[in-house]
Amino acid sequence: VHQSKLDFFCKLGYGKQDICKVLENLGQEALEDDVLKELIRMGSKPQALENQAQPSQLKLVARGSCSTTPGLRWLGEEESDASSSLRPIVIDGSNVAMSHGNKEVFSCWGIQLAVDWFRERGHTYIKVFVPLWRKEPPRQDSPIADQHILEELEKQSILVYTPSRKVKGKRVVCYDDRYIVKVAYEKDGVIVSNDHYRDLQSENPEWKWFIEQRLLMYSFVSNRFMPPDDPLGRHGPTLSNFLSKKPVLPEKKWQPCPYGKKCTYGNKCKFYHPERLHQAQLSVADELRAKTKVPLAPGKEEERCQCSP
Repeated sequence: VHQSKLDFFCKLGYGKQDICKVLENLGQEALEDDVLKELIRMGSKPQALENQAQPSQLKLVARGSCSTTPGLRWLGEEESDASSSLRPIVIDGSNVAMSHGNKEVFSCWGIQLAVDWFRERGHTYIKVFVPLWRKEPPRQDSPIADQHILEELEKQSILVYTPSRKVKGKRVVCYDDRYIVKVAYEKDGVIVSNDHYRDLQSENPEWKWFIEQRLLMYSFVSNRFMPPDDPLGRHGPTLSNFLSKKPVLPEKKWQPCPYGKKCTYGNKCKFYHPERLHQAQLSVADELRAKTKVPLAPGKEEERCQCSP
C-alpha cells in the first residue's frame, strides 16, 4: 500500500521526501484526498508547476548550427547596426578634390568635408577612390593641398588608391572611374560625383541605369559640402530616401484648387477646397438654387428625390 501511494503521488510530480513525511504523519492507510490536502498544506508543488514558475533562460541558436554563440552574435549585430538601412557611399575623390579647389588645385580638404558629411548621417561604408600617383610630391602642373589628409583616410580604411606606375618615364594610370562605378554597382550604393560617366554608360546597359539612378551630385558653398535635396529632380525622391535602402513614402497631400472659391466644377472637382470641408458637395446649379431658394421643377424634383439617399 505504501509503495502504490508513493508511485501514485510521484507520477503527479511530488517529491518522495514530502510524500514519505505525509504518510508517516497520517498513517499508511490514509486516503489519497487527505494525503493530497496535506501535501498542499505543506506547500509542496509538482515539478511541472515549479518549472512554470521559474522560466528557463531561452537561448537563440543559429539555424543549422549546434552552437548558441553565432546566433546570439548575429542577432545583436543586426539590432545594433543602425546604419544597415543606409546605402554604401562611393566617392570620386579626384572629382570632389578638384571641385573644392576650383579645378585648379587638388584640395584634399574637400574629400574630408564630404566624408564627414556622410559620417554625421550615420553611413559606415564610405570609400574614396584616388589615383596612386597623388601620393607623389606636388608639382607646378598638378598642385595638391593638404596632402596629409590622404594618409589619414588611408589609415582609416576609407581611401583606396587605384593602381598606377611608370614605364620608361611615362605614367601608366588605370581608369579609376571604372573602379568607382563597379564597386558602387556591386554594393548597391551611391556614387558621389559631378561626372556623368558617359563612356561607362555606353559600355554596359546595367551601369547606364545605375549611373542615372544612383549618381549624387553636389556643390561646395563656403567649405560646406551640400548635395541637393532632390537628387533626381523635383518629382523624384528626397535626399534621405535617395540615401536609404528602405525609403519612407510621404503622406498624400491634397493639392488646393487653383480657382479657389470661383471653381465651377462643384463636387466633380478633383482638387482640395478648404471652404467646402464641412459642407455637402453639391453641384454648382444646386448651390445657386440653395442660395436663391428657387424651387425645382416638378419633374426634376421627383428625379432628385429618387436619386437622393
